[in-house]
Amino acid sequence: MKAHGPPALRWLSVALRSLHLVAVICLGAEVLGAPLPSQSTNVLLSGIAMFALDLWNKPRLLLEWSGLALLLKLCMIVLMALYQPWRLPIFLGVVVWSVIFAHAPASFRHSSWWRSGTGNK
Repeated sequence: MKAHGPPALRWLSVALRSLHLVAVICLGAEVLGAPLPSQSTNVLLSGIAMFALDLWNKPRLLLEWSGLALLLKLCMIVLMALYQPWRLPIFLGVVVWSVIFAHAPASFRHSSWWRSGTGNK
């Protein structure tokens, strides 16, 4: 999400990201065997809510590498729910994928994937 914009949207984004992080931590604990109710739905729903807010704020998001990465993460969460034996490796893959895209240079994250090599936004 852009750093500027209406303050209420920025705080909504911060709140959603905070709830999402809590759900991800609980999901990780659950995947590792903690006796918690399933968190896959909470992670998926909070992720979709953040994605929708980001997409509303930046309609071209799906044309950027960061938007494509987000779609892949949402698909991986769905796979976690469908393929229980693969939950841990998929979860760890989501974590690694998230860190890579969170720390990749902005010039890459926000460049257009469909015009790779041009650097156009």
